[in-house]
Amino acid sequence: MPNIDISIVTPVFNEENNIEPFLSKIYEILTKLTNSYEIIFVMDPSSDRTEDIIKSHALKNKKVKLIKLSRRFGQPSSTLAGIHNSIGERVVVIDVDLQDSPEVILEMNKKMDQGYEVVFAKRSSREGETFFKRKISDFGYWLINSLTELNIPKDVGDFRMMSKKVVDHLKKLKEKHGFLRGLVSYVGFKQGEVIFNRLPRKNDKSKYNKFTGSLKIGLNGLICFSEKPLQILNLLGLVILTMCFFLLLTIFFHNIRFFDILILLLFGLVFISMGITGEYISRIYEEVKDRPQFIIDEKINF
Repeated sequence: MPNIDISIVTPVFNEENNIEPFLSKIYEILTKLTNSYEIIFVMDPSSDRTEDIIKSHALKNKKVKLIKLSRRFGQPSSTLAGIHNSIGERVVVIDVDLQDSPEVILEMNKKMDQGYEVVFAKRSSREGETFFKRKISDFGYWLINSLTELNIPKDVGDFRMMSKKVVDHLKKLKEKHGFLRGLVSYVGFKQGEVIFNRLPRKNDKSKYNKFTGSLKIGLNGLICFSEKPLQILNLLGLVILTMCFFLLLTIFFHNIRFFDILILLLFGLVFISMGITGEYISRIYEEVKDRPQFIIDEKINF
């Protein structure tokens, strides 16, 4: 197996307009670092010319590689598929739309030379995102960091550089949720950051469902790395039980009927509790089935 200095892992889905600009920019950056590299595109089956464009580049440059999945597994699973098939001493995860500027890879590499095992890119600004989306994202980071033992910095996505040591440990983890930020935080080692200005997307819109995808990723970050929501439910149940006791005393001595409000309150809490418990059970169900995180249909230049 040849020694490769840097692996670039990029998940794609219906990105025909972004492949050429991305490769042009990433070639420019890699030539400043090394001639020993691989660029791994991991593709959910696409309906446009994404596959044809990548294959045409793969024919001209054996360092451009393609992993085509058997069906649409989603961005987290695609990213993990690329990581599992990478062989570089350092692995970079980056999106294809150039919102994550490839120039930042140069800064990441310098930071890695200082002894860091993981260097993630922290956004100083988030152009093109609505105020509502930014606030929801901020709340999600706060909630995950408050209720889990993870330390995930605010305004950090999957854009990062990792050492082979970290990647080897990631490959040993068997969780199915694919929450990369949480998995890398769990693995540990010396981690640092570089600050960059995240640009708005230039060519068309992302084909991944950003709202439901982000919601699912956020829930995975919370549910898969913390038992505190269940502990909070236990505490809430004790508080409600105490409240009910005093309400019953009030009703008994003052002949006041609060039953309708009380019943509605209890039903609401019961359904919320069932929903949170169901989230845990569904993830246990996924882990017990032990299905693969992804299924590969075709590999090119491996």
